[in-house]
Amino acid sequence: MNLEVVQALVLRHVFLYTRNAVRFVELIFWPTVQLLVWGFLTMYLQENTSGDFPGLVTFLIGALILWDALFRSQQGVAISFLEDVWARNLLNVFVAPVRPMEYLAAACAVGFLRILMTGALLAVLASFFYAFNIFSLGFSLVPFYANLMAFGWCLGMISTACILRWGQAAESLAWAVPFLVQPFAAVFYPVSVLPEWLQPLALALPCSHIFEGMRQVMSDGVFPVRSLVWATVLNLIFLVLAALVYLRVLRIARRKGLLTRFASQ
Repeated sequence: MNLEVVQALVLRHVFLYTRNAVRFVELIFWPTVQLLVWGFLTMYLQENTSGDFPGLVTFLIGALILWDALFRSQQGVAISFLEDVWARNLLNVFVAPVRPMEYLAAACAVGFLRILMTGALLAVLASFFYAFNIFSLGFSLVPFYANLMAFGWCLGMISTACILRWGQAAESLAWAVPFLVQPFAAVFYPVSVLPEWLQPLALALPCSHIFEGMRQVMSDGVFPVRSLVWATVLNLIFLVLAALVYLRVLRIARRKGLLTRFASQ
């Protein structure tokens, strides 16, 4: 893998966002709106409930910030691919001396940069508006973010593979795939809330163990070793499978000439 090629591909996307105000505003607009809506809902529930419930409601803000890490990571991979599709640049990239893994590594790096930007923004806004400190999770915040980012990369590779296989008609999957997973990811509620027949599906997702671990840290202050081990092992499996699917679909697209339709649509 040539790191200079990866750096050049990442730099292209950095220029795209820093030199286009509309794209930059869009990057921070939706996370901010989501935090404001959920944050004010949290305040309302805290003021109008009693017992232990007001304390439990704070899980919503923490879950939202962590979920955004997964979503932005997935978007970094999928949208990076779509940017080349929209600019009619995809064929130029793949006829250039760019290996598939270099292209994929650059897309993952873009996802990481998106997480840094939106994560810092949400942390500041949550602290200012709702007195919620995401850093109260302590050291566990690092493996939480790392695992959610890795699973986001997996979903991004799957989204990109679907678009490669079925064309621009499948573009909506770049946004839909994370939300197809969300009901089973235990983001805003524990896995035990789900029907028993759905719980194995939830536990097969790395992100569900992270959100369960987050609630454990916030409620008991205990470092969730078991949850992190499960999340890490599952992420390794998902990363390998997602990369194999992505690379196989890309080979099929090249062999059948499917990439040419992105230049003509």
